[in-house]
Amino acid sequence: MTVLNMVAIAWTLLALALFPIQLRVAAPYGRHTRTDWGPSIANRLGWCLMESVSLVVFVSLFLSGPGEKTVPMWIFFALWTAHYVNRGLIFPWRTHTEGKTIPLAIVGSAVGFNLVNAGLNGLFLGWSGAVYPAAWLMDPRFIVGLVVFVGGAAINLWSDNRLIGLRADGRQGYTIPRGGLFEWVSCPNHMGEIIQWSGFALMCWNLPALSFAIWTAANLIPRTLAHHAWYQRTFPDYPPGRRAVIPALL
Repeated sequence: MTVLNMVAIAWTLLALALFPIQLRVAAPYGRHTRTDWGPSIANRLGWCLMESVSLVVFVSLFLSGPGEKTVPMWIFFALWTAHYVNRGLIFPWRTHTEGKTIPLAIVGSAVGFNLVNAGLNGLFLGWSGAVYPAAWLMDPRFIVGLVVFVGGAAINLWSDNRLIGLRADGRQGYTIPRGGLFEWVSCPNHMGEIIQWSGFALMCWNLPALSFAIWTAANLIPRTLAHHAWYQRTFPDYPPGRRAVIPALL
């Protein structure tokens, strides 16, 4: 087993170890903002900084690596890059979060998190010597994984657009999202991202990609449960049949 895979396994175990803690402590930004986490910066700037790390690190490592770049690998590259161009350079500036802040501690921890995940995946695809032959395009893991990734990305983008639209008229504060998958779960945007990176792990079929998928779920499931509980506390008329992240289950 390579050192890179050993690091990926250790990183995955850390995600599992921290999962119970994240279930108890909601990160203090957005609707869970608190004032006891030190200095803060503008919300948009914070999101841009912490999400752009994944773009810059992954792209740099992939392109600079000496490994052969095959068509399947360029597809992995394109999917990762497209997601983080949106998440780091477009999405933050579309949100209506003027005047909102995010703690520097959260930004710093997210930067570290993204450095590791992007680093592991960029090193594996660019530097480890692993090569996906053209025949990988016909492998069931690639085909199913690609379909799952695209489906999850579509859910994520649609949900983000619906949430952004809730404040398109200049309204501040929170309202109950409605329509589409919001009738089934409180955070289809999070559900979509979990599905998306699970698809990426399937199509790449390597430990760094699997580690990132597990970290995504370990981060977003507790966040979603906290959002769901907040909605229920805040809105007495919140739909009682709506789940947090998995329709009819969780």
